[in-house]
Amino acid sequence: MAWSAAQYLKFEDERTRPAADLLAQVPADLVAGTVYDLGCGPGNSTELLARRFPGRGVRGVDNAADMLKAARARLPGVDFVECDLAKWRPHEAAALLFANAVFQWLPDHVALLARLMDGLRPGGVLAVQMPDNLSEPSHLLMEESALAGPWKSAFAEGTPRRGPLPAPAAYFDALGPKAARVDVWHTIYNHPMADAAAIVEWVKGTGLRPYLDRIPQQERDGFLGDYEKRIARAYAPMADGRLLLRFPRLFLIAVKA
Repeated sequence: MAWSAAQYLKFEDERTRPAADLLAQVPADLVAGTVYDLGCGPGNSTELLARRFPGRGVRGVDNAADMLKAARARLPGVDFVECDLAKWRPHEAAALLFANAVFQWLPDHVALLARLMDGLRPGGVLAVQMPDNLSEPSHLLMEESALAGPWKSAFAEGTPRRGPLPAPAAYFDALGPKAARVDVWHTIYNHPMADAAAIVEWVKGTGLRPYLDRIPQQERDGFLGDYEKRIARAYAPMADGRLLLRFPRLFLIAVKA
């Protein structure tokens, strides 16, 4: 899947807020050791970690070259590594494995998170945030548009819609045996957006990417136009004319026993 750092950062403040909220729940007395930003993207979340934990040798990991190029330009003093997170493990036990909006893309991520617990020092922390918004109109309408126009042949074998996140109990069951404490919660963000086109621009940086990657270049404008019309019908304007994008996210903190 082709990721664009420039597209992602069009809504940098909104995308960084969940990372800041997750980081606020990481214990202040974090054990000694390296801090990793998994799925670091363009480095916006890595910057938060570098400020919070100076001198820790914060490191970023991602598999998207364009994202890593932006991250290295943003934080030239930080070590960034290109790697598939499904296969990655820290070279030595870490103090913090931090992941903002990445593991929802990986298959069987609950088992993967359980394995990553083995890469923490005792008292180390696994801190994860994932969008939990597949039932929102923004994502349901991607499916409708994908199957509605001349580009639908690109989805003849199925759409790229990812599976829903498991129930919170699944994380307690998988991480609990290795943890001194597990905390799982949801936060719903409400983002005022200028109009339907702004919502489309938002999801072009994330959830819409796998759809656009499938559609031939000459048909993408038609698809985006169809999707924008559906968004405009689904989101009622507020009193000031803006649209409110509802965005649920799942958070978890696990402290290794």
